[in-house]
Amino acid sequence: MNLQELRYLVAIAEYRHFGRAAEACNVSQPTLSSQIKKLEDELGVTLLERTNKRVDITPVGSQILGHAKRALAEAGQMEAVARAARDPLVGPLKLGVIPTVAPYLMPLILKPLKQGYPGLTIELWEDQTRALVDSLRNHKLDAALLATETDAPEITEIKLYEEPLLAALPRNHRLAGAKRVDEESLTDELLVLAEGHCLANQALAACGAKHGGHGLGHARSGLQGSMQAATLETLVNLVAAGYGVTLIPALAAGSLGQRGIVLLPLAGRTRRTIRLASRPGFPRAQALRAIEKVIRKAVNFSASLR
Repeated sequence: MNLQELRYLVAIAEYRHFGRAAEACNVSQPTLSSQIKKLEDELGVTLLERTNKRVDITPVGSQILGHAKRALAEAGQMEAVARAARDPLVGPLKLGVIPTVAPYLMPLILKPLKQGYPGLTIELWEDQTRALVDSLRNHKLDAALLATETDAPEITEIKLYEEPLLAALPRNHRLAGAKRVDEESLTDELLVLAEGHCLANQALAACGAKHGGHGLGHARSGLQGSMQAATLETLVNLVAAGYGVTLIPALAAGSLGQRGIVLLPLAGRTRRTIRLASRPGFPRAQALRAIEKVIRKAVNFSASLR
């Protein structure tokens, strides 16, 4: 058997379809089918159950699939070690970013990264924290920008910057003229992102869990609990229309602050810490340091937000 056959097996397991798997692997369907058949003959077992509509993995195929993924990950690590030995600042780097960071930080760093490290190619993947951490563990990603601690021993983290959160209010809100807003005063009107977004938990904790009777469940109940958005843009539109209030990260203030809302500092100076996460054995530490350097230089919050 060879690594290419294992890649074909993993692709079929992902797509459950020979045609789509072949397209993803940039080979013809007959080539992929013959290579899988060759692998089955070499192992002496049936790996796939084929029907007209889909492909299923047999029980023994599922076991072998796990070994195949680990073998490919190890092969990828060997290639990465060799590539890093040649030049760690050359080649692709798969970077995951959570949705409440990507649209606001990436425009600040992608061009400086390209200018400062022209041989480094950033392959961007946007997803929620849990999916990004899983992809780090499975070697699908090299690094990820997160806003919460992973508490996972197999993941290393570098603190990059602390980002203040701001209150976003409708322009006619009773607190719109204040200099600062007490987080607890927003509890009953708080709109948050859908579950799975770490910013939702941070907003709930800041506004809903600081005094008795207003726990996280309360903050997600009623109208506000039934109007959970998937993006900050949608959330801000709801606020502008008068459906409630929310908290947004400071980096988003520039692009979200002209939509019929008022942005105010929080009395409790609530903030979140943005981290660069990777694996302890990742061989291209210099590439991570390059990203860290560019981000630290790009992010500079004004004294009024500290």
